[in-house]
Amino acid sequence: MATLSDIGVAAGLNILSAFIFFVAFAILRLQPFNDRVYFPKWYLKGLRTDPVHGGAFVRKFVNLDWRSYLRFLNWMPAALRMPELELIDHAGLDSVVYLRIYLVGLKIFVPIAFLAWAVLVPVNATSTGLESAGLDNITSSDIDKLSISNVHSTSERFWAHILVAYAFTFWTCYILLKEYEKVASMRLQFLAAEKRRPDQFTVLVRNIPPDPDESVSELVEHFFLVNHPDNYLSHQVVYNANKLAKLVKKKKKLQNWLVYYQNKVERTSERPQIKTGFLGLCGNKVDAIDHHNTEIDKLSKEIALERDNVSNDPKSIMPAAFVSFKTRWGAAVCAQTQQTRNPTMWLTEWAPEPRDIYWSNLAIPYVSLTVRRLIMAVAFFFLTFFFMIPIAIVQGLASIDGIQKRAPWLNPLIEIPFIKSFIQGFLPGIALKLFLIFLPTILMIMSKFEGFGSISSLERRAASRYYLFNFVNIFLGNILTGTAFEQLDSFIHQAANEYPITIGTAIPLKASFFITYIMVDGWAGIAAEVLMLKPLIIYHLKNFFLVKTEKDREEAMDPGSIGFNTGEPRIQLYFLLGLVYASVTPTVLPFIIVFFGLAYVVFRHQIINVYNQEYESGAAFWPDVHFRVIIALIVSQIVLMGLLTTKKAASSTPFLIVLPVLTIWFHIYCKGRFEPAFVRYPLQEAMMKDTLERATDPNFNLKAYLQNAYVHPVFKASLFDEDEDEEVMSLKLETESLTVPTKRQSRRNTPLPSRISGASSPSLPDHGIRNHPEP
Repeated sequence: MATLSDIGVAAGLNILSAFIFFVAFAILRLQPFNDRVYFPKWYLKGLRTDPVHGGAFVRKFVNLDWRSYLRFLNWMPAALRMPELELIDHAGLDSVVYLRIYLVGLKIFVPIAFLAWAVLVPVNATSTGLESAGLDNITSSDIDKLSISNVHSTSERFWAHILVAYAFTFWTCYILLKEYEKVASMRLQFLAAEKRRPDQFTVLVRNIPPDPDESVSELVEHFFLVNHPDNYLSHQVVYNANKLAKLVKKKKKLQNWLVYYQNKVERTSERPQIKTGFLGLCGNKVDAIDHHNTEIDKLSKEIALERDNVSNDPKSIMPAAFVSFKTRWGAAVCAQTQQTRNPTMWLTEWAPEPRDIYWSNLAIPYVSLTVRRLIMAVAFFFLTFFFMIPIAIVQGLASIDGIQKRAPWLNPLIEIPFIKSFIQGFLPGIALKLFLIFLPTILMIMSKFEGFGSISSLERRAASRYYLFNFVNIFLGNILTGTAFEQLDSFIHQAANEYPITIGTAIPLKASFFITYIMVDGWAGIAAEVLMLKPLIIYHLKNFFLVKTEKDREEAMDPGSIGFNTGEPRIQLYFLLGLVYASVTPTVLPFIIVFFGLAYVVFRHQIINVYNQEYESGAAFWPDVHFRVIIALIVSQIVLMGLLTTKKAASSTPFLIVLPVLTIWFHIYCKGRFEPAFVRYPLQEAMMKDTLERATDPNFNLKAYLQNAYVHPVFKASLFDEDEDEEVMSLKLETESLTVPTKRQSRRNTPLPSRISGASSPSLPDHGIRNHPEP
């Protein structure tokens, strides 16, 4: 059990490591050769160029201005200087609302901490429950004397905890209400002011029924000409181009290696040799440049053949399409209504913006999605609960008792006060953090297998899974394994009627572990985020071996993104810990406040200067954020009820029952009042924006604008030269379709004739991409 001195040592170590990270960052960011690593967003926007330093050659690599090093923390106030509206224009609404999650944490926990320390800490500290309880089998520390465990059973002091719990609940709900209202308003204003984008006019249609007389492309056009005659504009069928995408990716990788070997020749004047066997460790030696040129030529032929197969094979066309409309109003009507009497056919939803699409999953048949998600639900269940076993083992080994049992020869070392404090106050948090390092990747792979069609939905799904995993394994797992495994010997030798008392008393005793975890993951982890050590190393390796042109140098930059699938669940864990321990062990709250404050500054800096968000969803994730904070609030209320029950506070405990009921009612109200703004687009807003656009730009060619918006990237990459101008590419894609009658027997009397031919699809350009009718 960690004592106050152990927590102090851990805090000192984490503060020292965070300070080292910040100093290293401050020095590295000032060096000219690191400018593209720490300010890539400005380079991608074309607003920053490589620093130019005259004079000595060393100035091109090292900043010799000693005065700049004295202001090594000036990036913090600079990060707070940009106004929110300007930040929305600069980084998008998703990034700004993500930052507001940290502000919500500060708004909730700063007042709660003041109230808890003013009321609960004196109430807990002046009691002697742990000393007089006679529970020698429970190990306590100085921190536990400030918790609810130190209050006598049946004490009237529990009324203070109940009243404060009401105050915490009402304050948290008030902040959540105001934030939900604010974010919903920001979203509607953002959508109203947003520039024209393809997804505003486009709907994704899935589960298109097969037709023996018409191809998918013809069927889509006829369906929407009949059912949306005044608004339908064009469509783009979805192709299964996954194999083609893999070939293009492989070719890109070989081209990178070719550039590397060509650069090597320029540096050494010697042609490199490689082995053609497994991992280059065996096989015949060949000239590296000639070999890669041959392989690239071979792949180019395979790509051309596969492209032809995709374009001519009807089986490559999936029963899905992107359908574009003349107005936002028409797209909103289609996306938010049922198209046929069969609710499982012609399913429509808003199309993701083109850069948000995860193209590989669009090729998955819709009927298989339910089976895939069921399989992943079962797999996640086993992953979550079986993960408890190795976590418990690792946590056991990372404790004093575990080391003494497994490595008794280290006993003299761990008896040193500093080493003992390090093991008890620092090592368990590090062990847990390292053990979970591959979890986000595993969860993202599971989300991709489930078949979600956009990067944003993949990240939200992975985030929800990560949150559940944290709740079960990090929160419940550490509490339950801490009380059930560590105290197993005590349970065996005590009467059965004392079990609830022991468990109820021991739950607050895990606060010291969570404090160390917050410092390791929150303080040091956030400080390491700003250092960006991995992108720094990768950039310089690429810059040295692969970069030949300015375009290569831009591609070598890795700005990354906010990482919603990993960042948001971590924030929610701190909401959970803060709300649960606010009434139980208020000592946790200052550590959580430091995390929220530090993380807000760091991520604001990263969003301004580094991160280049992959997509823009208009803060569509906020309902998930709100719901998880509500869950944390309800869990905190249930935990307090359980603790008071074990403390035999039967007369006061019933007063807490109303809190979960009120919280659930509050969530239902917010869900009905604000959530529609995040899942539906008001027709009034759509009509207003359409009317304004027609008045300001009446001659805009919307069809040409949408013509190639939803063409698969591999078709663009393989149909056109990489250096070809985008304007020329757009002109090539603008092909007019011929008007022919429908061939489907049941639709010979269709009031609106088809505008495409049976042999050519408007969904792909005519440069070698043909769509033959399906049999």
